[in-house]
Amino acid sequence: MNKLKVLFLFSLVSITWGTTWIAMKIAIETIPPFFATGIRFLIAAPLLIVLALYTKTPLLFPIGQRWFQFFISIFYFSIPFTLMLYGGAYVSSSTASVIFANMPVAVLIVSFLYLKKKLFFIQKIGLIISLTSLLIILFIELKTEYFVQWKGILALLVALFSHAVIYAECQKKSCNVSVITFNALPSLLSGIMLSTISWFLESPNIFAISNKSILAILYLGDFSGIFGILSYFYLQKKVSAFYASTVFLVFPIISGFLENYIYQNVILSYEIWFVFPLLIGILLTLISSDFSKKNIKFENTKNIKAS
Repeated sequence: MNKLKVLFLFSLVSITWGTTWIAMKIAIETIPPFFATGIRFLIAAPLLIVLALYTKTPLLFPIGQRWFQFFISIFYFSIPFTLMLYGGAYVSSSTASVIFANMPVAVLIVSFLYLKKKLFFIQKIGLIISLTSLLIILFIELKTEYFVQWKGILALLVALFSHAVIYAECQKKSCNVSVITFNALPSLLSGIMLSTISWFLESPNIFAISNKSILAILYLGDFSGIFGILSYFYLQKKVSAFYASTVFLVFPIISGFLENYIYQNVILSYEIWFVFPLLIGILLTLISSDFSKKNIKFENTKNIKAS
């Protein structure tokens, strides 16, 4: 039964994250990026707050970390998610998902540069393979489409590393709040801020919004924004960080095939050949990270027995 739960959670997270990029592309067909992101969070926030009240989960971060909660609202929610939608307007959803599949790589780089964490040999090999493969894939994408795509790629890379910096800062501050606490109030604050900014900068035309875009926003706000995140959180509780993180190897494949089915975008064969080494590189960073944690636990246990 436990294995079935793990398989269900893994499948749910993979499908949710794999379809998110298609939903983003559909949303911005008739909704400007700031407004789309703001409404997405305003849809998700009330459900998260109700869930927090029902489970008696605190809405505020512990005293001393509440400025960090505001910081998260800006640099984890408002800016990155707007950049994701903006980037999605310039690049294919499969390319966007491939970029975000490198989240473990980005976290590793930020942890090395910012937290001064040691890199193991396998991690260095994984970084070299994944970064080289990603650069080649992005170069192919730019060569086969309009060069204006660099704007979308840059937006997505900034969003990627913004999330990675927040993850690293959470480690540094030992911020171990509930996933509901992490998302509820920052989502509400981000939704209010982005909707207000959009009203003055984008002047969204409510009557021009299509039903498809509305459904996409509802999907992003409720299903992807809540159930996807909660499912990944509970998946991490059921299995090791390594097995949970293998989701990053699966959802880009789902996104690519789904985009090919919906938009009839032909995936170039030589582009696919570079996706495999990219995934292998990411896998190496995950394996070595998991191995290093086990090794540290083993050494600590050995030291305790020796003492």
